[in-house]
Amino acid sequence: MRHLSPLSSRSSACTRSSDGSPLRRLEESFLALATAPEPLTLPAHLVCEEPEQAALPVDQFRSRLAHPGTSPVLRKRAWCEVVGRAQRLGEPWDTVAIGLTVPVLHRILARLGRPVHLERAELEQEALVAVTAALHGVEAKGADCGRELFAAADRAVHRLVHAAHRRAAREVAPKEAGPGRFVGATDLADASAKSLEAVGGEGGDAYSALTLAVTAHVINVAEARLIARTRLEGEPMQRLATEHGVNMRELYRHRAAAEQQLAAYLRYQLREG
Repeated sequence: MRHLSPLSSRSSACTRSSDGSPLRRLEESFLALATAPEPLTLPAHLVCEEPEQAALPVDQFRSRLAHPGTSPVLRKRAWCEVVGRAQRLGEPWDTVAIGLTVPVLHRILARLGRPVHLERAELEQEALVAVTAALHGVEAKGADCGRELFAAADRAVHRLVHAAHRRAAREVAPKEAGPGRFVGATDLADASAKSLEAVGGEGGDAYSALTLAVTAHVINVAEARLIARTRLEGEPMQRLATEHGVNMRELYRHRAAAEQQLAAYLRYQLREG
């Protein structure tokens, strides 16, 4: 599979201006193609019944494609052309094809019941990864290849939300000593001081619980810092990914694995205490 450049860091300026949003970074790359000295264009007849000009910059093309008045026949024809170009030619048509999905991806994400501990950036990243995989797997001349891209994104983000709900349910354990409950690692920043004191001792807090987990070799120092900086201090994941030179999706997965280990340790400590 070809590497999708919108999901990588095209430039440090782009990364800084995006606030960690994969969709925003993609949008910047897409709009750069439309506003270049020689804008990238597509045939206007693909989205207009009676076009007034031969070609449209890709941002105007997207506006026409998303317009309620554009017929399903035109939409299908437009998507077949763009997906075909992306599969045959690669960049910049990969960026164009993925960029055309942005309005629909925003609607898909807006409908989700997102758990508070699941970051919007993680959902955006998952949606884009799914669209990218589908882009190079769908039949370009298929009946409605555009809808196949949207369906792939919708399935991916719903799987992620479902997994997050299941993980949160597993991490919620009733306290044997009283009617309260302890919320696990993905909600560590919101856990009550009383519950954390049961792990960290008098004056214990989220940081001391992390320290104890490191001392017990449940997680390492780097994992504790990752959880503390993103969960407790609210730093955007993109900042850490850029700082360490790693892919943001990889960092999300690494944190999730560390949090599962941490949650199991804290539940055990509370039960034994």
